[in-house]
Amino acid sequence: MKTKILQILKQTGNIISGEELSSQLGVSRVTIWKHIKTLQELGYEISTSSKGYSLSDDNDFLYSWEFPGREALVHYYDSLPSTMDAARKLARKGSPDQSVVIAQSQKKGRGRMQRKWFSKQGGLYFTLILRPPIPAVSGFLVNFITSSVLAETIREETGLKAMVKWPNDILLNDRKLSGMLSEMEAEEEMVTFVNIGIGLNVNNDPAQDEPTATSIARELGHPIHRRSLLINFLDRLAAKLANDNLESAVQQWKQYTMTIGRQVKIVTTKGTTEGKAVDIDESGALLLELQDGTVEKVIYGDCFHL
Repeated sequence: MKTKILQILKQTGNIISGEELSSQLGVSRVTIWKHIKTLQELGYEISTSSKGYSLSDDNDFLYSWEFPGREALVHYYDSLPSTMDAARKLARKGSPDQSVVIAQSQKKGRGRMQRKWFSKQGGLYFTLILRPPIPAVSGFLVNFITSSVLAETIREETGLKAMVKWPNDILLNDRKLSGMLSEMEAEEEMVTFVNIGIGLNVNNDPAQDEPTATSIARELGHPIHRRSLLINFLDRLAAKLANDNLESAVQQWKQYTMTIGRQVKIVTTKGTTEGKAVDIDESGALLLELQDGTVEKVIYGDCFHL
């Protein structure tokens, strides 16, 4: 009902009476008034008068009903400890492919190697539940597709030259814009689900907590519409996963990489290695040329450009 009321208010553009809303939606005027009051409490700028109601704000809310066609797939929260944790529970309970958990803020957002991801108001913090019909050994390809699609989307929506850093960070001018985590579960060698958690700095300013990070608004000099960005990304990713050959995921990712050819430092739980990133192989591993000329295959770790 909230979705229908908002759609009518947006389409009308002017004042519409409670009687007209009641007639169009087949409910009482009291029911309309209750839903209007709830929407106002949620932050919608709906003006009321003796003549009726009008919507006076082009909002950027992330409520499920703001995603037409995806309402049943979007799980919105004002705040969560972690969207990854919430999505894992939903995935294990059978939530369908393309489900997404969104939070305005996270109390325990995390990056790779259990680093904290600062999740203040204004950013996009969400986890996608994906169920690609692929073998578990190919699950890593979903990460590469997702990060390249995110870079494409940012470029299209903002004009900023978003680049990818191995394995799946998004950078702007060598400053971190987005981080990504993934979790996978499998059964009988086939993927059950791959959950992709994304923290994207949009209208927040992360520099106070992370001096080497940036945001879209900081780079552009003005805020942008987060929901439009997210919908574009979700549409693009769904189309890629449905129609593309995932075997080309690494090659597509290489179109946007700024890691290959750079001197890098790789940090893992076992230690630190430095060398020149010479390529990404078909398994998604980073090929690192060491000082003595040997090439080491790096499967996992944090990558820092030097």
